[in-house]
Amino acid sequence: MKNNETRISEFILLGFTDVRKLQLLFFSILFFSYFLTITGNAVIIVLANIDHRLHTPMYFFLWNFSILEIGFTSVVTPQTLSHLLMGNKNISYVGCMVQFFLYLHLGTTEFFLLAVMSYDRYLAICNPLHYPSIVSKSLCTSLVLGCWVGSFLLIIGPYLFLLQFPMCDSNILDHFFCDNTPLMHLLCGNTRLLELLGFNTAVLSLLGTLTISVVSYIKIIKTVFSIPSATGRKKAFSTCASHFIVVSITYGSCIFLYISPAQGSKAKFGKIVAILNTIVSPLLNPFIYSLRNKQVQEVPLCSILSFTA
Repeated sequence: MKNNETRISEFILLGFTDVRKLQLLFFSILFFSYFLTITGNAVIIVLANIDHRLHTPMYFFLWNFSILEIGFTSVVTPQTLSHLLMGNKNISYVGCMVQFFLYLHLGTTEFFLLAVMSYDRYLAICNPLHYPSIVSKSLCTSLVLGCWVGSFLLIIGPYLFLLQFPMCDSNILDHFFCDNTPLMHLLCGNTRLLELLGFNTAVLSLLGTLTISVVSYIKIIKTVFSIPSATGRKKAFSTCASHFIVVSITYGSCIFLYISPAQGSKAKFGKIVAILNTIVSPLLNPFIYSLRNKQVQEVPLCSILSFTA
């Protein structure tokens, strides 16, 4: 039981380091990564909407996923860049809670959409004849909306429950943004029920969607083995392997942060893992999922220029 309950108006984020030269170095690396992330995902959104050849269910899901990635990384990265550049590590209580909610909501929506995208690829590869009749435009729209609504309904209960707990006398968060684990360390009272609720929510959102993705890719691989053309098999395996990299980084980092047992060094190492989740994964996604695709590369430059004009 923690004592000394108090009303906290702001938090102090310890971030990565207090060494000024390292702060500026991290700022440069993160700024460049953030710029590439926004640019890459914005290109996917533009291309998927201006070229009629990309008006397919797969690219509909991809450009919606790019919107999610831009929002997800923007919840954390701009504030981190500001703290590194200015040296100011403060964040208001309201700002912290809003950031925490958006981080959870957008992140959970991503898991749901990744599962939908995996199942979509399963239908396209394993049931190509029935795919056009099954996956309609209205179904795609409903699935995307379902991901947003389902994510909200899943996390809103634990989130509101967390807000009911008072903070203890410390306002120092050992992280570079407002995340679940450092916030839990500052709560007063018996948090066992909250921890159990958060764990169950993480299991449902992470392992549930991961199961759908893994089963879909296993069925895809089995189908690929039956392709008589060696070139066709190689192309399919190349696509699956690149997608599996994204899934591994995204799910692996989150499973470590929110499902694995607590460890003594987890707080420090968790910052590194969180970078994979909030910076590296959104940066890789547009290049792995879309920009390598021949259809995307063949979009006429004139179409892009006319859209931006």
